[in-house]
Amino acid sequence: MTRNTIKFTPLIDSLPSSVPFVGPETQERFRSSKFLARLGANENVFGPSPFAIKAMQQESKNLWMYGDPENHDLKEALADHHQINKNEIIVGEGIDGLLGYLARMLITPGDTVVTSNGAYPTFNFHVSGYGGVLHKVPYKNDMEDTEALINKAVEVGAKLIYLANPDNPMGTWHPSNVITKLINSVPDGCLLILDEAYIEFADKDVASKLDPSSSKVIRMRTFSKGYGLAGARIGYGIGHPELIKGFDKIRNHFGVSRISQIGALHALLDQNHLDKTILLVKESRDKIAKIALTNGLKPIPSSANFVCIDCNSDGDFARKLLGQLIDNGIFVRMPFVMPQDRAIRISCGTKKDLELLEQILPRALSAIRTN
Repeated sequence: MTRNTIKFTPLIDSLPSSVPFVGPETQERFRSSKFLARLGANENVFGPSPFAIKAMQQESKNLWMYGDPENHDLKEALADHHQINKNEIIVGEGIDGLLGYLARMLITPGDTVVTSNGAYPTFNFHVSGYGGVLHKVPYKNDMEDTEALINKAVEVGAKLIYLANPDNPMGTWHPSNVITKLINSVPDGCLLILDEAYIEFADKDVASKLDPSSSKVIRMRTFSKGYGLAGARIGYGIGHPELIKGFDKIRNHFGVSRISQIGALHALLDQNHLDKTILLVKESRDKIAKIALTNGLKPIPSSANFVCIDCNSDGDFARKLLGQLIDNGIFVRMPFVMPQDRAIRISCGTKKDLELLEQILPRALSAIRTN
């Protein structure tokens, strides 16, 4: 019997098989045991609004229906929340899904894209998948270098620039005046993707004023972090109406489920819960920093729901520490690229999570230093 050979496109044939992040569940299956503390995926362990949970539970009986392809009610609420027009908002399957749509909409083989070396790798994954050519600039003082990004974009004629503020994986941030200057400096024919996944955790002066009339920037927001709905996979973009309209040509119109839409809507309406979560995250960041300092490590100031811990050594030392923590049941991650790979990244956790970290971290460090 003959067997058909699957013929991939030349582009797909040329790409390596890649998984941007190895999930904690995969690691648990490999270890044959559950993690004691899940502090690696920047999830909001404090959870979504009780009103959102109740609304999703009630909506579950209607799962025989598709979700509203226009995400109408959520877009209306978002427009009211941000004091913008609903035609300036696109809702999708998390920021990751929206990044994929944006690459599909704007990138053809050979188009140039600028990002930071070591920044969010899933964006790179999408760009490569559509044949884009990535140009990377190094971080500066553990921050994405806005001037270098613009200079490189001008040099290579970039179609897209990617910047996360606050940054992932470092948690560092630029104030609003720097971001405004960056947006104004974007060259003609180029679009800045401003990933603001962690913006709810930052001080008020970090978020620059929304201006969807500008065709130079699209801002990405999510319900995964501050609102605690990572498992619902729902996010949104804010941009110029013509750009937002373009998504309708290529998006999966039924990609966001009914439960995700109703959960996000009720989470957005419960700003009191968000405020409580922000306080819990700040307390957790302070505790993580204190644990790091007690163990002779250096916490890097963060405006996200995690803290990067400088191990005062090199990437090999940080990887050994990461391995020790994982072996002892603490799931954490670390930056991939030098010199940021001298650090490990610890997500904010519950009191119990951080008590375990406080117990296990000194043991992990001791095990490395005595070997």
